[in-house]
Amino acid sequence: MHCPFCRHTDSRVVDSRTSDDGSSIRRRRQCPSCHRRFTTVETASLSVVKRSGATEPFSREKIANGVRKACQGRPVSEDDLALLAQKVEETLRSAGSAEIDAYEIGLAILGPLRELDEVAYLRFASVYQAFDSLDDFEAAITVLRAEREQQGAADAAAGASADEPAR
Repeated sequence: MHCPFCRHTDSRVVDSRTSDDGSSIRRRRQCPSCHRRFTTVETASLSVVKRSGATEPFSREKIANGVRKACQGRPVSEDDLALLAQKVEETLRSAGSAEIDAYEIGLAILGPLRELDEVAYLRFASVYQAFDSLDDFEAAITVLRAEREQQGAADAAAGASADEPAR
């Protein structure tokens, strides 16, 4: 690590701390030449393997941009998109691999997007999963409705058990 002040080629680590979310390490360093201190933040790199075989660094911004198109005209804020991109990155990092296939990123987007906005989810899924006909849309909508009904039944059961008096 070069000193940002005098460009000396070495530095000494004075203090190391893990970030709150555990995804990075903050190191306080001191230059042995000019004795000035500076901070570095270290994160594990995450690479995306594209269909062509080329690799590029993972970018939350690319996730947000791709989903933004599906969310046009929907009640989804920029903060919602940033949070979705963060969730996707956390999911991918938890897999423990340094290289992620682009297809896996699309799969990781679908779950959080479905929770955020069902219409945006259908738009994204129709392109990502290459829907060819109305039947594909109907099948996806049927799955969404079944999951919503199942969740509603589970919520009702949980609410009924919460209403029972304690014995």
